[in-house]
Amino acid sequence: MTCGQLYPQGSRRVGPARDRRSMNKHHDLTGSGPDQQITLRGPGELADALPYMMGFHPTDSIVLVALHGSNGRFGGRLRLGIPRSPREWEPVAAQLAECLIRGSGRRGPRPDGIVVFLCQDPVGDETGDRVMERLRPLAQRLRTACGGLDVPVYEALCISDGRFWSYCCPDARCCPTDGTPLALPGTSVMAAAAAYAGVRVRGSLRDMERRFAPPPGPAAEDQVRALDAAGAALTSRILDAQGRQGVADETVALARLLLERMAQAPRTDGDAAADAEDDRLVSDDEAAAVILGLQDRETRDRAAQWMEGEEAAPALRLWRVLSRRCAAPYTEHAAATLTLAGWVSWSVGDEPGARVALGLALRADPEYVFARLLHQACNEGLDPETVRRCLRSQRDVPPQVPSSPCPDDHRTAAGRRPRT
Repeated sequence: MTCGQLYPQGSRRVGPARDRRSMNKHHDLTGSGPDQQITLRGPGELADALPYMMGFHPTDSIVLVALHGSNGRFGGRLRLGIPRSPREWEPVAAQLAECLIRGSGRRGPRPDGIVVFLCQDPVGDETGDRVMERLRPLAQRLRTACGGLDVPVYEALCISDGRFWSYCCPDARCCPTDGTPLALPGTSVMAAAAAYAGVRVRGSLRDMERRFAPPPGPAAEDQVRALDAAGAALTSRILDAQGRQGVADETVALARLLLERMAQAPRTDGDAAADAEDDRLVSDDEAAAVILGLQDRETRDRAAQWMEGEEAAPALRLWRVLSRRCAAPYTEHAAATLTLAGWVSWSVGDEPGARVALGLALRADPEYVFARLLHQACNEGLDPETVRRCLRSQRDVPPQVPSSPCPDDHRTAAGRRPRT
């Protein structure tokens, strides 16, 4: 089927709603907003719309977007890093298809179709068209997985090195084998609509993830030494019920002190220099104590109550700082602080930031339950107010003193798993 058949000229329209876009099968790719509508004609405009759907430029990513209705309304969307091993592609494709289709069905009608994006830039002497061919089996597995659940893939695009390719259109007249250049930034129909609606793109996924990454060099080594020392000091206390409660109270008190320190030094968010200034507000020993203390589930939940109002912005900055201190071999510890960062972002309406932080939390620890639940809820477009109400209700409840560490808490004070 050619693009002429997939995208005929028509009158269906698209609008840039902040949280929902819509598309119609392969007739027009559309999205609807409350105030205005625009039309996406062809795979090029669809490729240009992707950053505005996600809030950032996905890199090394699989993105699936659900479509609903005869005019096509953008529904749920999922993003996952492209697995390095092709042996993982088939199970990952099946999992993504099931998650998006059945997740959409739990909150409303099943999707009428899916759009697939594969985004990856060349490495070394590789070219964009070679990336496209290398990822073709992954695109086919995604199409097969969605079709196996009775939901067709209407379009599958590869975006690489500033160009795009369609896996669904064999006509070289409209989809040449060497790809088609993406529109210049800010010149596409979706860019104009997004500017009108106040939707902004923050840069690449890689840039957003870098704000949570530990810096290399001596600073990371100093932090690891502080974490080792704090773990040695806390181990005996955390194995005792009363001592464990004392550690929890001290962790919350210290985190509150650091949060207030952040609040007294306001920053312009999104600036690397501002992140560096925040890093200087927290010593290695303070960071180590809070990072280790937050490995306790109940302590983390108490910290999660700083989620709105004047507390939200400094709390998010603090969780970023602590995530950047989780250098190897303490990378798994970042699951707690990354999840807290994702929760605050989602709570204040920053869904792109939430997805990035929660995705990193699951990369640090794929079995971290709080991150998995929040990530699923965020991707399915649920309202965070339910979680906020639950956390608000816990503010006046005194913490319980456990008789022993929680059964599923197999961590030591020094690590999520014992270190040798």
